[in-house]
Amino acid sequence: MAHLAIPKTYKLFIGGKFPRSESGRTYQAVDAEGGFMANAALASRKDARDAVVAARKGLAAWAGATPYNRGQVIYRAAEMLEGRAREFTKLITASRGVTSRVSASEVESSIDRLVHYAGWTDKLAAAFGSSNPVSGPFFSYSAPEPTGVVVIFAPRDSPLLGLVSVVAPVLAGGNTAVVVASEPDPCVAISFAEVLATSDLPGGAVNILTGKAAELGPHLAAHADVNALDLTGVTDHPDDHDLRTELERSAAQTLKRVYVPAGTPDFAAPPGTGRLRAFLETKTVWHPTGAVSLAGGSAY
Repeated sequence: MAHLAIPKTYKLFIGGKFPRSESGRTYQAVDAEGGFMANAALASRKDARDAVVAARKGLAAWAGATPYNRGQVIYRAAEMLEGRAREFTKLITASRGVTSRVSASEVESSIDRLVHYAGWTDKLAAAFGSSNPVSGPFFSYSAPEPTGVVVIFAPRDSPLLGLVSVVAPVLAGGNTAVVVASEPDPCVAISFAEVLATSDLPGGAVNILTGKAAELGPHLAAHADVNALDLTGVTDHPDDHDLRTELERSAAQTLKRVYVPAGTPDFAAPPGTGRLRAFLETKTVWHPTGAVSLAGGSAY
């Protein structure tokens, strides 16, 4: 008896689970030749709000983890991605219409990128913190802290490496993320969510929505419980100018931090530290080191 192929329906990734869209809507993901690949959930405004709630709940666990543990989790994601490298190679080949060699190279670079950011987690304080010289009986130091909940618009021209390159630095800094996946590549995005779901990542640390950035973006940009936006995925095409402007204006109403890359990002190039720094806040602490009482007592 011939095997009956079962088309996969890619669901959302919210709070560590894979729910269907509350609206029940789906759309078809197609390959480079326009052929059917799979059904994907078409996320709604309610799904976006649920993702923000999950990200806020997950922030305490993820930001409160030690830098070493965060690095171990991100490194575990690299291990899990390497175990599914052949599957991702096939997905990228079908979706983008490139050769399997090009797809395999993107998967390998994505694994390396995760390892790169896993190594950064316990070095942020040393690289971006400082001991500050002060005039007085005080010790002052500055230390980086996560910004909070970051909404990321994933790039469209690099389905896996681009996605990893925008999500990993946000995680490395202790932030949680709500990702609006590239509309043409929901299969790659949710398959990556399956990698994260098996990497000891706390529920809600990363939430991935598939659907239309123009539908979800304005509501996420205006959401008062979102702390920052990464607009990488709405800056790489000329048609996105109006949407980008709308998102920046909405973000300004609640004083969100907004990251816009300079030019078109080359994700194959060394990543630098720009994305790490973009979603870190600097906390400066002053602590008395001793004082002499007016009565002539000893320092304390």
